[in-house]
Amino acid sequence: MAEPMMGGQAVLEGVMMRSPHFYGVAVRNERGKIVTMTERLKARGPFARLPFIRGMVLLVDMMVIGIKALSWSAQQAGEEEEQLSDAQVGITVLVSLAISLALFLALPYFLTVLLGISEEGAPLLFNLIDGAIKVGLLITYLWGISLMKEIHRVFQYHGAEHKVVFCYENRKPLTVRNVRKFSRFHPRCGTSFILMTMLLGVLLFSLVPLIFGSLFPSYLSWSLVPRKIALFLCRLLILPLIAAITYEGIRLSARHARNSLVRAIIAPGLWLQRITTKEPGAKQIEVGIKAMQIVLQKEKSM
Repeated sequence: MAEPMMGGQAVLEGVMMRSPHFYGVAVRNERGKIVTMTERLKARGPFARLPFIRGMVLLVDMMVIGIKALSWSAQQAGEEEEQLSDAQVGITVLVSLAISLALFLALPYFLTVLLGISEEGAPLLFNLIDGAIKVGLLITYLWGISLMKEIHRVFQYHGAEHKVVFCYENRKPLTVRNVRKFSRFHPRCGTSFILMTMLLGVLLFSLVPLIFGSLFPSYLSWSLVPRKIALFLCRLLILPLIAAITYEGIRLSARHARNSLVRAIIAPGLWLQRITTKEPGAKQIEVGIKAMQIVLQKEKSM
């Protein structure tokens, strides 16, 4: 029987791990004790597990689970008095999504427009510049927050999460000694997902003027503002498709990580993880191991 695929993320002073049916969080609280919580995931129908559909479903699920896990970890670490309600989680997800789209989609797009590059006349050049601005903003943002002491510790837990997942995938006993041996750079990381989505967007967003022009042949006669708003809204519509394709690509690359071509494709994402992951200490690895163990126990009890 195949082992369930595992993934996760770092939280405040801890790690969240997700399996096909559960997610669990382990946090080292102010007293130095590891505390845990687990919750069963909502059952999804067969449609939600189809290739390309599953990527979009997983993205939404991980955003919701991630906010819940962060809220719970903050409570355990003494940063929050109480956990967010479901309504507050929903609002937080929407606000976070809106800020991300504004910063990493809208801002680069309109900066490229202000540079005077024609999206309609030179779509590939337009999107190469747009993509370069996006990547520049992403790297600057991640590097900037990595200088914060609290975020540096979160990035250490991120490294612990990757090492534990690698140890599990290589079927080694989950001990601190074994986990230490593995890399903190993992091809299925969310950091790689974001970067690869941006890079794939350079190609697929270049098709937007062609697609839009086939639907509205006279759109070039529109004034600048309505035309740009319409083209930008088209980007929003195909963004879930780009995310779904990226997810399937990263999922496939994890199975063929030793292939030379695959290694070249995933290399930029692994390079970016030099910012978003740091080498963890033994106590942080212990927390990552505990998060993995509590979820595996739930899976085995089914």
